[in-house]
Amino acid sequence: MKALVLAGGSGTRLRPITHTSAKQLLPVANKPVLFYGLEAIADAGITDVGIVVGDSEAEIRNAVGDGRAFGITVTYIQQRAPLGIAHAVLIAREFLGEDDFVLYLGDNFLVGGITDVVDTFLTQRPDAQILLTRVARPSEFGVAELDGTGRVVGLQEKPQRPKSDLALVGVYLFGTAIHEAVRAVRPSARGELEITHALQWLIDHGSDLRSTEVSGYWKDTGNVADMLEVNRLVLETLEPRVDGEVDETSEIIGRVRIDAGATVRHSRIVGPAVIGSGSVLTDTYVGPFTSIAQGCRIQDSEIEFSIVLKNASVTGVGRIEASLIGRSVEVTPAPAVPRAHRLVLGDHSKAQISA
Repeated sequence: MKALVLAGGSGTRLRPITHTSAKQLLPVANKPVLFYGLEAIADAGITDVGIVVGDSEAEIRNAVGDGRAFGITVTYIQQRAPLGIAHAVLIAREFLGEDDFVLYLGDNFLVGGITDVVDTFLTQRPDAQILLTRVARPSEFGVAELDGTGRVVGLQEKPQRPKSDLALVGVYLFGTAIHEAVRAVRPSARGELEITHALQWLIDHGSDLRSTEVSGYWKDTGNVADMLEVNRLVLETLEPRVDGEVDETSEIIGRVRIDAGATVRHSRIVGPAVIGSGSVLTDTYVGPFTSIAQGCRIQDSEIEFSIVLKNASVTGVGRIEASLIGRSVEVTPAPAVPRAHRLVLGDHSKAQISA
């Protein structure tokens, strides 16, 4: 069995962060989201992995390499534009050959891995297996309609009037029948080859399409709120460890990981929280559910329930919460006089300013 991992896409809901960084490499508890998926694939015993890449190919290649760090072998497949999940399957035909495969969206986070569902698929041998979960806003997802026996009878892509609250999780298992399906479908109104249309084609042509409702936690980490929520969930499982330098005037409370090379002076950290190597915290409070990446500088500030990316600095800021701070960002107080806000914001940014 092979795996096909989608790591293209533009990440529009995470702009401006994704103007300069692949969304699949944004960190959760200081580890890229994509890595959790690759680890789940390896844990399921799948070692031959194709990664579909787009404009951020160089960054993905640099992070993942040949896959040896994950116990897999990686083949990179270039997608000229984000033309849909079914299009990714279409262009990966040569790599996939006649093998069964797992299709895994690289910005998805699924607790519990995929080993059980892979084993079930290989035992029962359906044409396709989809994972479903109940969501509050099904119109934002691909949605499955089931009959009274639990059989999948229809699929919709981001419908205005959903027929159920069962959303497709970004993990699919396929036999070879999917290749005829993706060749048969036509672009949707948004110009993409939709995987829901290919799945519907399988249903309409009598293929054996089965579903499993996910009992664990799943998130599409496509926006800041979901990134923070997944970060919170992973930090809940953090094993406390202090490998960095913490002076005697600092206080470490709860599940806190301080990586080797990090320095904490005159500060208070309340876990769960993780401080990356090379970061320096001085006269600072770090509250629960906060991830501070490598090489950051946090001084005379308070920060909680946030993600701070590599080499960012926060100095003299009274309180930051529920925030995603990008790489090499500098956050400082505004001058006391004149009382004005000075902003340098990229395209599609969002700013909330207290009066």
